[in-house]
This record gives sequence, structure tokens and C-alpha cells, in this order.
Amino acid sequence: MSGKFQTIDEYIDTFSGETQRRLQDIRSLIKKLVPEVKEKISYQMPTFELNGKNLIHFAAFKHHIGIYPTPSGVEAFQEELAPYKKNKGSIQLPLDMPIPMDLIKKIIIFRVKEEKGKQ
Repeated sequence: MSGKFQTIDEYIDTFSGETQRRLQDIRSLIKKLVPEVKEKISYQMPTFELNGKNLIHFAAFKHHIGIYPTPSGVEAFQEELAPYKKNKGSIQLPLDMPIPMDLIKKIIIFRVKEEKGKQ
């Protein structure tokens, strides 16, 4: 992964095989759950914006995919996130494990409700 990305497609295209498929699966889930979401690149990562606010970011690394749902999106799911390495606002999903799509779905729904509640 190198250079400056203008679109999420450009970002995802820099990966191959399973990593690319996983990124596309996460992207598709976000767009399905939040059809009004806007895509952009922020911090050189795929970012999904709702009502002018960043909803969630993701990025691929050598051994994991990082999901960045803000600190509140991590805090709200501490128990379910126990098997994963996490930080204040990030979750590491190892590439040698299945992506927990149901959990990502819950986090996205939580973040949408949170952002819509701020309006």
C-alpha cells in the first residue's frame, strides 16, 4: 500500500485475494445498512460519512483489518470484542480468522443511531 488514494476503489485495488474480498465485504455491508452514507478517503483510509460526520473507517494491514468506529463504538461492545486486539477507537480483526460480520453490523447500527441522535 503506497501513495495517495482518491477513492475507496483505488485503496482496495492495492490489495489482492482474500484481503481485497474482505474489504469489499465490509464496504458492502456498510453501504447496505446505511445507503445514504458517503464514501471518502480520510487519513488515507476508506471512510464512511453520515450527515457530515465520520461514521467508521477501515484499513488493511499485513496481518489484520483495522476497523475504526470511534471510541464509543468500541466501548459499547467490549464483551463481544474480547477476542480481538483493540484500542481506544480501533479494533484489529486478524486475517487468519473469519471476519465477524454480525458484530460489525451491530457496531455500524450503533454508530448510525449515535450520529443521528446528535442531530
